[in-house]
Amino acid sequence: VNELAPRPHNSGHWTIEGAVTSQFAQHLRAVLDWPLGVTRLTGGAVATVNLLGPRDGSDPRNRIAAALAVPGTQVHLYGKAARPGRKLGHVTVVAEEIEDAITRARDAAARLSGEPVPAGASS
Repeated sequence: VNELAPRPHNSGHWTIEGAVTSQFAQHLRAVLDWPLGVTRLTGGAVATVNLLGPRDGSDPRNRIAAALAVPGTQVHLYGKAARPGRKLGHVTVVAEEIEDAITRARDAAARLSGEPVPAGASS
């Protein structure tokens, strides 16, 4: 264990789209002493990639349409000012196969950051 957090943790952001009941909903249910929800996946596989500020400092909001063109993509921006290397958000992709989910999530994140799209990425 490298960290304990008494709150929903960013390592579980994938649950927003990828699980029947997200970690955020589970947290509320636990705090309110309600029954916990179903945790199974909403699809065959889920991948999340963090969005870091582009090297040129440009605003990824200008490229959301390009990222959303990748099948199964959901974009989450945190409302922070863009600076190189700063965590600005994440993308999550739900797909049937894990390889597809990972490839698409990397593709969408690259499109948002303005970086070259990885080889073998979805079109």
